[in-house]
Amino acid sequence: MNDTSHPTQGDSADLCHLFVDEAGTPDIFDAKGRINIGKPGCSRFFFLGMLEVDDPDPLTEALKTLREQLSADPYFASAESFIPERKKTALLLHAKDDLPEVRVKVFDLLRSMGTSIRFRAVVCDKEVIRIRETQKREASPSYRYNPDHLYDELARSLLGKFSRMADGYRLWIAKRGNKDRNSALSTALEHAEADFTQIFGFSRGGADVWHTVVTNPRETICLQAADYFLWALQRFYEPRVHPETGEVTHEARYLNAIWPQVSQIHDLHFGPSHGTFFTPTKSVDLETRFGPKLPKTKKLHV
Repeated sequence: MNDTSHPTQGDSADLCHLFVDEAGTPDIFDAKGRINIGKPGCSRFFFLGMLEVDDPDPLTEALKTLREQLSADPYFASAESFIPERKKTALLLHAKDDLPEVRVKVFDLLRSMGTSIRFRAVVCDKEVIRIRETQKREASPSYRYNPDHLYDELARSLLGKFSRMADGYRLWIAKRGNKDRNSALSTALEHAEADFTQIFGFSRGGADVWHTVVTNPRETICLQAADYFLWALQRFYEPRVHPETGEVTHEARYLNAIWPQVSQIHDLHFGPSHGTFFTPTKSVDLETRFGPKLPKTKKLHV
């Protein structure tokens, strides 16, 4: 059910550096209570990912140097995303905004880091959550869904099953909009520590061994790397519908490229009641997750 690597108390390895970001949106309903999933700006899945980095300094410097080199390259300098006023690649690397040529270079850099960086994530199918929340609302008409609660639920799952032992943990979390989430994150971390103790049979020190910083990718550059891993995962999961044919597709190549650096993907709502754990020895592929691709139907010409 859980991560099969059981930590031992002798595995302590000084400090553990972790960078947490999200992809997709945790919202399900609009302001009037109507279902929002599938509409522009509202994803089908919600992801919370964490990148473990052995030494943040080399990764930070490499990403910073790459962006500066690209900005100075005449091939990129006049591109829309490199115009400083657009506040995109000129300021930070962000997979959604970056040019395809830039993404290739960033992925090459990340892959060159090998297993000195390791990624794990939890994946939530919001259609499953929608059914749960609708039932709650039917049972109590005054009940209202809070997207923050879904984020906290995923944070607890992500951190509670993280088995790495260290003397201390440095956790950088991407700030969510303008909200101050320190209190909620502390609660999620306390729950995660309780879950860890229950799963593995001993405590790694409780919330006191964690030092948490709510920050942003421009200030904490390693979060830009976490964003790229999450984007690859999101491209795999999020369905895209062809505007003319209606064909539903998913894209696996980005996730395949970084899979050697993936520690675990916990797909919360796929398979058994506790979900499915995809690991280096149990990789995920499109057919396993979404079933065989249906053949295209040929158009009849009259």
